[in-house]
Formats: sequence, structure tokens, C-alpha cells
Amino acid sequence: MALAETHIVRIDPRTRPLSLISGPVVSLTIARLKVHGSPRSLGLDADHVHTLAESLDALPPIVVHRGSMRVIDGAHRVRAAQSLGRTEIAARFFDGDDADAFVLAVRSNVTHGLPLSLADRKAAATDILESHPQWSDRMIARVTGLSPKTVARCRGCAPEQRIGQDGRVRPTNSLEKRRIARDLMRDDPTLSLRQVARSAGISPETVRAVRTRMLRGEDPVRLARAEPTPAPVPEQPQPDWPSVLHRLRTDPSIRFTENGRALLRLMDAHAVNNGRLDTIAENVPPHCRQLIAQVAVEFAQAWHRFAEQLERVPVTQ
Repeated sequence: MALAETHIVRIDPRTRPLSLISGPVVSLTIARLKVHGSPRSLGLDADHVHTLAESLDALPPIVVHRGSMRVIDGAHRVRAAQSLGRTEIAARFFDGDDADAFVLAVRSNVTHGLPLSLADRKAAATDILESHPQWSDRMIARVTGLSPKTVARCRGCAPEQRIGQDGRVRPTNSLEKRRIARDLMRDDPTLSLRQVARSAGISPETVRAVRTRMLRGEDPVRLARAEPTPAPVPEQPQPDWPSVLHRLRTDPSIRFTENGRALLRLMDAHAVNNGRLDTIAENVPPHCRQLIAQVAVEFAQAWHRFAEQLERVPVTQ
């Protein structure tokens, strides 16, 4: 198959740094540790250090780069231990290179502890784009807690290939993607638009255009070269979400199942109009804004993954 040379199964790059944390928890002398190279531009937060000092023994061990003794995850915990007069701290070693160490530092500061600021996450995305240029925008977004569109704006130039979230290598050249879609549909005409789109790394609408040209006996790859840039699609009006939710609540297949009722409760909890959210955002206390923003990003990403999962589930009825 023409796609065989393009789809190469790799170790998931998102989990690679985690797999390089090895060995048991050890006790390290704090004086030997180096606390620098953090993705946090403003340095340590004194209030956060004080908070950690109150429950230091209940916190997980820090992560240290074995080769340089640099603290990758846990700089605030180190300072908290020092404030208590301690000379040693529990740690685990990381055995990767500097690039993977930075990815782990960013991911750790995004997923737990004191969240990174938006500026720090954008700066981290730029650094990761330089060290891992083959990673897709979506993958870097997952690491940095940004949206894929924000990562795309940080990307200076696109490489010839990228690694997607599934660990597969795909070309970024649009003509090559169309060629892959064409070959897939020639080999198996029963494939759905979404199946071809996921395999070729393009949108279902692009696959539809390729298939239409194939049915006409035209070469979708050759014609794609001469096509002008399409006009922007006018913005569609937002659906009437209260009416949509009302229809879902009255659907017996949803309201009379445990999972369906749980889904309705979640959707009700998130049914807030943009105007209301704007008002809430303006009144969030300044000292809570970064934390709440990070929580909102995590919730949005969870719903996005849920939507992608729904699109992957085959329709059986």
C-alpha cells in the first residue's frame, strides 16, 4: 500500500520523557542540586513555597537530571525544604537528554503544581518547536497547555514531516497528503471520509474534494496545484443550545440510561453563554486567574478529546 512508507509506528513522544524517569526514590543532598533552566520566567513564588512547606512530607519526590543534577520538577519543593532547615530531599532520577528534560519540566508545570503563565507556556512552545520541530501542533499543545492554533502561530517554519499524537510520521506537504488520500480510496473504496482523513492527516472536506475529482476522472493532486486559495467561509450562526439541550433531555435513549443522565448533568453544568462567561472572567480575583485559566484549559481539552472520541465511534444504526 502507498501509505506503508509514511505510517511508521513510534513510541509516543508525549510519554517518552516519563519513561526516562528511572530507579527508586533516593535521598539527595540539596547542596548538590542545581535549580536553573526552569520554564518559569518569574522565578519561584514565595507564597507557594510557604504553602508547600506546610505539607512537604506528603508531596511526591522531585525529579532530577542524573547527568547534571539539575532539578527538572520540584524547584519550589527544594526551596520549601530549605526553609525548614533540611539538607536532603526525596528525589527520582531522569536519564534523558536536555531536550526531553525541558519537555518534562514544561509538562510537569502544566499538569500540576503552580501553573505556568500564558507567556511562559508560549515561550516553552517556541523552545519545544526548536528542539522537536517534527512534533505536530496538537502534540505540543498537549504538552504546553496551549491550543493547537496558538502553537501554530509560534511555529516559524514547518518541517517536511511531523509526528502526530498517535506517534505516526506524516508529511506536512498538502499535495502529498492528497496523494495519500487518493491512494487510500483507490485501494479500499469502502473507507469513510473520516477514516481517510485521519490516515492522510487532512480534513474530511479535503477528502471529499479528492473523491469528487476522482469520480470525475480528474487528478486531484495535479489540479490542487492550480487551484486558487479558497474564499473564507462566512461564519455560521451559533445553534440555539438551550433548545438542543432540551431535545437531548427528552430523548429516551439518553434520559433513561445511567450514562446518558450523567452526560446531561455534565452538559447542563457547562451550558454557559459567552456573555455570562465574560462577566465572570472580569470578576475573578487576580490571585486566582492563572489557576482558574489552567483548570479551564484542562476542562476544554477533556471535552475536545471526548468530541474526537465520539467522531471515531462507528455509526451502527
